[in-house]
Formats: sequence, C-alpha cells, structure tokens
Amino acid sequence: MTPQKSSQSMKPETAAKKLGIYLPAAPQEFQDNPVTRAQLDEMQSTPPEWLAELRRNGPHPRPVVAQKLNISIGGLARGGITDPLTTEQINELLASPPEWLVAERASFAAVRAENQRLKKESARKPRG
Repeated sequence: MTPQKSSQSMKPETAAKKLGIYLPAAPQEFQDNPVTRAQLDEMQSTPPEWLAELRRNGPHPRPVVAQKLNISIGGLARGGITDPLTTEQINELLASPPEWLVAERASFAAVRAENQRLKKESARKPRG
C-alpha cells in the first residue's frame, strides 16, 4: 500500500500575497477557502479574469504599491499611504509626484545603490 499524497494547501491570505493581490478585493469564494499549490500554480500560469482584473486595476496591496512607486513600504507609511491604491491612483502619483514621493524615491535609490556597492565589494574579498 502506498501512502496517499496529501495536497498542500494554504490560507487565502498566503495565496493572495503570493499572487500579489489585495485579499478583500478578491471574490468571496477565494477569500473563504484554502488554496492548494496546484490551484495557485494554475492561477499563476492562466489567471482567471477576476485575478487579471485585480492585477491590472487594483486595488493593490501595499507591497505592490511600493514596488510600482519604486519606494519602500516604510516610505509609503511616511508618505501617509496606509490604504491599498488602484492603478489609476498610482499613475496619478507618478504623473505628478508629491514632495514626499520624490524624496522617498531618491532615498530608496540611494539605499539600493549602497546595497549593490556592498555586494560587489563583498564579492571581491577573498574568502577564508
């Protein structure tokens, strides 16, 4: 007798994070039921219309908003952004960036550049 292979499942919150979507905007069926690894893989390879729509227009969760604005999640908080934003709202911010966004983007770019410099420096040092 071979042991039955159990299908791994995850909470809807975890699946939403992996899909990059804001859970409360997802269909109720998605919010209420665990998602198997196979279902998640299927949604990633051929997204259903509701998922494609959420990814296209939002509302987007904070990590996605931060990525689209090219700032950190902390930068969102410092800028007073605590709620999910739609693609339209993000585009408005990008089209006419407020001072806080300009400053956060510069800060984020400087941190990223420093991290790259340190990584290169670390790679040059001999190990041992």
